[in-house]
Amino acid sequence: MSIFENYLAEETMEFHIKNEDKFQYVEEGEGPILLLLHGLFGALSNWSNVLENFSKKYKVVIPLMPLYQMPLSETNVAGLSEFIHEFITYKQYSNLTLLGNSLGGHVALVYVLNHQETVNALILTGSSGLYENSMGGSYPKRQDYNYIKTRTEYTFYDPATATKELVDEVYGIVNSRNKGIRIITMAKSAIRYNMAKELKNIQIPVCLIWGKDDKITPSEVAEEFHSLLPNSELHFIEKCGHAPMMERPEEFNALLNNFLTKQIIPANFQ
Repeated sequence: MSIFENYLAEETMEFHIKNEDKFQYVEEGEGPILLLLHGLFGALSNWSNVLENFSKKYKVVIPLMPLYQMPLSETNVAGLSEFIHEFITYKQYSNLTLLGNSLGGHVALVYVLNHQETVNALILTGSSGLYENSMGGSYPKRQDYNYIKTRTEYTFYDPATATKELVDEVYGIVNSRNKGIRIITMAKSAIRYNMAKELKNIQIPVCLIWGKDDKITPSEVAEEFHSLLPNSELHFIEKCGHAPMMERPEEFNALLNNFLTKQIIPANFQ
């Protein structure tokens, strides 16, 4: 998880957002459940290509995590994991597959550790949970637009992916006092919560899809995840940064489809 991971404004995409109880989420398609967890600056549009491709044969669900609404005392990885547990319980989902990017991957790992019986498989891409390269949990130059632009571009292999709209959105978020405090709090929580000693307890199949040129959670992070997770496979995407599902959607979707076909289709349609 990085405080400068990819963010695209939700209004650039059209989603049917459902509101039930305290939850907001997207739910499209029918079939085995594929639940997607965004990162710290994540938005629904981060998953647009996955949603479009996989809602044809899966029930794709994207809950909006309340990153800026949680009490500060609950603004941590464990608090988000508990929120996801409440959402899954409320929706009565079972036999689901989790896919998490960056902070979303970290939240998914914590959820799986506590509720492994409900999850068929796990996919991580650019996940936090071990270590990362970031700004150290602060914004020393948050009012410097060019600095924010440079740090946003750092997320990608191709800096041109960081459009002006994206940079403007990140700049606005980090300069909001309410959001800034919660971002720093969440970032520090993720850094403190190193899961190296716990990963051996995750026995379900795990697919690691990583950008070979990820500078935030570099390739050695993926390799360490692979060595610590007992039932994992690792795939790198060349010329790709921290958000493969956005920067290299075709390659990402092909790898995801291969894994899902092996793990989910046999389990649900045999």
